[in-house]
Amino acid sequence: MTSLARLAWCAVAVAFGEVLLGSWTRINGAGMTCPDYPLCRGRIVPAFDGGVIWEWAHRFTAVALSALVVVTIARALNRRYASTPYLRAAAILAGALFLFQIFLGAATVKLSNTPISVVWHWGTAMALIASLAALAIFAAAERSGRSNGNARAVAVVLAFAASVAFITMCVGAYVSSSGAGLACVTIPGCAGNVVVFGNGQFVQMLHRFAAASSLLAAVGAFAFAWTQGASARVRAWTTVALALVFVQIVLGLLNVALRLPLDLREAHAANAALIFLAFACATTLAVLDALPAREPVQAQ
Repeated sequence: MTSLARLAWCAVAVAFGEVLLGSWTRINGAGMTCPDYPLCRGRIVPAFDGGVIWEWAHRFTAVALSALVVVTIARALNRRYASTPYLRAAAILAGALFLFQIFLGAATVKLSNTPISVVWHWGTAMALIASLAALAIFAAAERSGRSNGNARAVAVVLAFAASVAFITMCVGAYVSSSGAGLACVTIPGCAGNVVVFGNGQFVQMLHRFAAASSLLAAVGAFAFAWTQGASARVRAWTTVALALVFVQIVLGLLNVALRLPLDLREAHAANAALIFLAFACATTLAVLDALPAREPVQAQ
């Protein structure tokens, strides 16, 4: 693994932790404990009362993450990596998403964490993490060593599964931020109604429909990857993604049954993010496998 790949994976890990910290801050009701931006209550280091520590820590770690992301992107755009397939495109995408995320960070505060602003903030953060993971994979430039004629088709199927997982995750973020988590307390229906009434119930049922679609897409991607001769690493990531989908189903049921305890809500959000990331990594590797087989690109 190259030094750039290690740096990018480090950025992925820190960014994922930052996303989870932001989620924990919001579900604990501390999302607006710093009502101004970029300062917190007019100060760089405010008094840590009433949950301020969570929001302040989220912003503080965002500064450290920003430095790490900038260094990673700058290194990826260096001329020495010009011949590495797709690396520059991944770096440019990560840079664009990073700048947009900075804007969204301020916007969510200005909009008082409205559900739609939370969805945009969460979705962009996860897209940024996925682009950094792709950058890390391309930087390693470890091809499968053999030509796989079905790799392109596998990549398309996996990309579809990743897209469905992404949509499901974003709808779930809207459900959580809008307070609709318990709008439907029965499964699979909603309070015994065939026709769903109320915005909260509609969003909750939409999330369940998206979750069912994600399960079907995950099973289909798993079957396709294993039957179409995908590389071992693609099959491994796809298997992990499918396993996480089943974990997500259990977490969803427990959240409804136990009436949304904070730790289970966070686990549900974290696992949803991992599902999307696993499919994104599988897709990226399939794209890499679709390239003509040759010796691995060496980059230091």
